[in-house]
Amino acid sequence: MLNSRELLTIGQRVKYFRERRGLTQKALGELVCRTESWQWKVEHDQLPVDRISTLITYSQVLRCTVEDLTGGHLSGHGTGLDTEHKHVPAIRAVMSLPPSLLPVTAGSVEDFKEGVDSAWEVYETQAKGRYQEVGARLPQLLCLGHAALHGASDAESPVALRQLVSLYGLFQIWLRRVGEPTLARIAADRGLALADSAGDPALVAAAAWNLSCVLTSVGEVQDSVELARQTIAKCAPTEDSPVEHWSAYGALHLQAAVAAVRATQGPIAWDLYRGAQLAARRVGSDRNHWHACFGPSNVAMHEVHLTAEEGNVGEALRLADTVEVNPELPLERRTRYLIEVMNCNRIQGDDYATVHVLGKLRKQSPEEIIFSPLVREAVVALLKREKPMFREDLRKVAAHIGITPDRRGAP
Repeated sequence: MLNSRELLTIGQRVKYFRERRGLTQKALGELVCRTESWQWKVEHDQLPVDRISTLITYSQVLRCTVEDLTGGHLSGHGTGLDTEHKHVPAIRAVMSLPPSLLPVTAGSVEDFKEGVDSAWEVYETQAKGRYQEVGARLPQLLCLGHAALHGASDAESPVALRQLVSLYGLFQIWLRRVGEPTLARIAADRGLALADSAGDPALVAAAAWNLSCVLTSVGEVQDSVELARQTIAKCAPTEDSPVEHWSAYGALHLQAAVAAVRATQGPIAWDLYRGAQLAARRVGSDRNHWHACFGPSNVAMHEVHLTAEEGNVGEALRLADTVEVNPELPLERRTRYLIEVMNCNRIQGDDYATVHVLGKLRKQSPEEIIFSPLVREAVVALLKREKPMFREDLRKVAAHIGITPDRRGAP
């Protein structure tokens, strides 16, 4: 078992799972289509594992999860590999029950709608404490939602069902971020089943986007691509469709493009990206329908991600210089984009730029960066070669995410 208090790099984790499977470096290198020398350099932190597609390949060969290799998403300032967010047990308890056995919570459909909208607002705008606050609300909201749907009138039922699908979307993203992919998958599955029962193509597209996000995050990229493409074909909007339908349709294209590029299906990924561009033109401006923040800005940000994922980091940084991030986008989306730019600078070997972006991340979203394995990996690597020019700024970030370097600078 890995020591839950030890700060391990991705390379060290790869070595641990390789040895657990009884593989030599040469054997593992061959399985991931690399040389023995390349594998040795990965395990000795001389070559970073920066591409998600490479992590997915490792996870499949080593029979572990991507979260195992990255250290997962930490639940606080501790360094625990096995730590669990304090609100997960209560969430797991309500999700283990069928709707008919959930505790009855009195409230109207309007009360439920206000509760879901308020929880989403906290999650998307509050820089500090949002995981604690939203996590505390989720169990009661689920009970209220199913009670409201059960007691809704014919006129109220569509509103209640739509909000319940939205709530399951909040469940899946919160659970993914705190390192609970299995529960996130359950939430997304339930949301898609509800949407499918309603027969609303826009709602189905939005719910499929949620499930595609989960599948992509756990490495099931081919399934994610297939789900998205089949839903795109089934739920295509018409000329008369409302903007929110086009938003869900476009967001699904972007998510499918990410999954496709990670599945090494570059042409398919860029075809899907072009479909998102067309949808963004129909939408016209940045929107947050279905909490997918779809619009021209997010499409441009995804071009940076797709280009970096294909390994063209220099071009990704050039594109990043042209992207004007809309400050009205949800905090998490802006933060995850900055993490992408930080990682590109790290791959390029520009330590000063990497530390500069890490500092921006700490100020913009002090809680979110604690949950990012890429941030943690970057800080651990930089502490081993810190320079006087950026030492102070780097150590502020390190202290913030719970890493204390020794006197030599090594974590």
